[in-house]
Amino acid sequence: MKVWFSGGAMIAALALGGCHNPTPASGSAPYEHGRYAGIGIYAADPLWSHMTVSEKPTNKAAATIADDRTIIVVVDSKTGEVRQCGNMSGYCVGMNPWAGAFASGRSAPLNLAKHAAELGDDEAVATNEVIAENASDGEH
Repeated sequence: MKVWFSGGAMIAALALGGCHNPTPASGSAPYEHGRYAGIGIYAADPLWSHMTVSEKPTNKAAATIADDRTIIVVVDSKTGEVRQCGNMSGYCVGMNPWAGAFASGRSAPLNLAKHAAELGDDEAVATNEVIAENASDGEH
């Protein structure tokens, strides 16, 4: 009986000895997510092409914000900064209410060459008025 018990204890010890987290291979770090996380991809609003941009491309063939059809929105997981970038121009604007100011013209509210009302975009104007009204009433 003593031999059987010792043999069983030895088998159990060997089986349980394999129940631990494997160490990473030499020189490799544990898996980590990237710094930027995607929020979404959106169609470029007509107002996007009316932002006042301080840096104009010197290359005539380079895409401008008027060429952007899609806006890619990401968040920096380390700082909380949210960036909106045009798919063709690569021009980005951002906002981070938890940090210092962005460069002039690159943080909300943005300067526009024309506003929605000036473009005849009655739907956008009406939507913005409803959002503003709800915000003043304490609704979100």
